[in-house]
Amino acid sequence: AFDFANGASILFTDATIITFNTSTSRTETLYNSSLLVENDRISAIYNGSATAGSYSNATETVNATGNIISPGFINTHHHLWQTALKTIASNTTLGEYFQRYGEFGPTIQYFTPEDKYLGQLTGSIELLNTGTTTVLDHAHGDSSNETADTIFNATLDSQLRTYHAFAIHQIPNNYTINDQFQKLVALANDPRLSNNSLVKVGLEFDAFESTPSSVVEQLWNIVQTKDLSIVTTHTLGGPWAIGNTPTFLDSIGWLNTSIPVIFSHASIITSSDTAALRTANQYIPTTPESEMHYGHSHPVAHLIQDQASLSLDTHFTYSTDMVGQARLWLQSLRLQQFQKVILDDQRISIDSPMSVEQAFYLITRAGALALRRPDLGIIAAGAKADLAIFDGESPNMLGWGDAVAAIILHSNVGDVEHVLVGGEWVKRDGKLLFHGYEGVKRRFAQSARRIQRIWREIEWPALDSQGLWLNVTEWGYTQVIDTLRGEGTGY
Repeated sequence: AFDFANGASILFTDATIITFNTSTSRTETLYNSSLLVENDRISAIYNGSATAGSYSNATETVNATGNIISPGFINTHHHLWQTALKTIASNTTLGEYFQRYGEFGPTIQYFTPEDKYLGQLTGSIELLNTGTTTVLDHAHGDSSNETADTIFNATLDSQLRTYHAFAIHQIPNNYTINDQFQKLVALANDPRLSNNSLVKVGLEFDAFESTPSSVVEQLWNIVQTKDLSIVTTHTLGGPWAIGNTPTFLDSIGWLNTSIPVIFSHASIITSSDTAALRTANQYIPTTPESEMHYGHSHPVAHLIQDQASLSLDTHFTYSTDMVGQARLWLQSLRLQQFQKVILDDQRISIDSPMSVEQAFYLITRAGALALRRPDLGIIAAGAKADLAIFDGESPNMLGWGDAVAAIILHSNVGDVEHVLVGGEWVKRDGKLLFHGYEGVKRRFAQSARRIQRIWREIEWPALDSQGLWLNVTEWGYTQVIDTLRGEGTGY
């Protein structure tokens, strides 16, 4: 739990505030202005100083001179429980992920419920530290009822706004699909949710096209009768042969309801899939660094960014910084479009194909729309008070004129000075306020050391010794980059 040092009302004064105009779908920046938080919402924004009498005497006043107040960032695809694997998959592929690090591999055998609790909790706190205030957790770490419970307990403890999408999956142990159905219902009925406005239960399912329709219908019945908040699934086209496509889910009636359905990655998406997404107003989370790191690729993702948001995927492989993901995506899409003009057309580009405003939108407002939460991802009266407040006077930020550009292109995690979720401080003056965090870190460090020692000792079989990928696609090799003169590559 966090140590909350605030009352029900906070007034930030003399700040730069990145607000959002819902009529134009554009940000509008206010300077030397004030923002009033009451309970869990933004109650007023003052273009200038707040007038006397417009807030109560009990209001805590915070001098935000030099600060840039941004909406908290929204991450629409993540696996939070895997924190203990950090750095051991620095040079890996998606094939190796399935073999070594994911839900089907030896994590089932070697991760204890305590390991998964600590990984989930520290992963959530890591997000908060960077200014991410909302996550859709593709929670596929459940390998038993006990691990499902500890992961959910950590989610409740974290103070991160979380869509907890519980995984129903056929894993190689005795945790049956029927057991998982019952656990999903139990989580949806958990009485603690009535006093916790931050955590909502959803469904994660990755086997729509390979599961008997009667089982899929049972799942849909649970989604509807238990009022689950969200449905999410992985989909990868082309040689990946991972279905769960928007076209298929549309054909079975899952898209055209009030329930958001999130299609993670959608790296090689078809025109029929993009049409289904636009018709039903459903979204994909593009995971820029993940899709580069593991090799999913995303050759056509730029064509569906109007129904996309950005996300992180696996924080054990790189930083949890959503601003970093936005910057990486911005520059990679710019490069992609520049190369078409330069290499294909043999011309020199006049314009830049993507703006910092668009990149910022993808980690704020777009994520909220994907979740169908218009009260998130923006700074506006009535919106939830989920805020990431940057030091605009750090050495790397000093001299900025455009607040959005300053965050997207010049900030780093060290500039995130304060973070609020639902009007509550979770980070203040650069320090996390989680009670007992030092003890959590010590316990987690022991967990990670044990797990990583085990992983180093496992003799992994060659991927291509196990047949085709998903019994469909042949394996291949990349051209290894050479960074050394003479013999050797430096790999």
